[in-house]
Amino acid sequence: MARIAGVDIPRDKRVVISLTYIYGVGPSVAKKVLAECNISEDIRVKDLTDDQINAIRQKLDGIKLEGDLRREVQLNIKRLMEIGCYRGLRHRKGLPVRGQRTKTNARTRKGPRRTVANKKK
Repeated sequence: MARIAGVDIPRDKRVVISLTYIYGVGPSVAKKVLAECNISEDIRVKDLTDDQINAIRQKLDGIKLEGDLRREVQLNIKRLMEIGCYRGLRHRKGLPVRGQRTKTNARTRKGPRRTVANKKK
């Protein structure tokens, strides 16, 4: 397995897909990095040379990835909660933040249903 940014990327997948296993690298960033390094998207990770892997590592060094990115996202959420804005309150209560309905749906954020007595009439 090739190790990039502290993550073991799968060897048998195409490079453009394997790079998306790194937190902070999506399909568009992966394509852009490979284009800058002059590496084909169709090549498999196991077929990459050491020079190509090092070129990918150097391109990804300029981007905030993995632990640093996760830390920044958590600090942004913490800041919203501390200043008491609407989005921060929604995070604190564990409800959807981006305006979704909560009368129905929103089960992922709200958790399993808790039945309330005498709800049906």
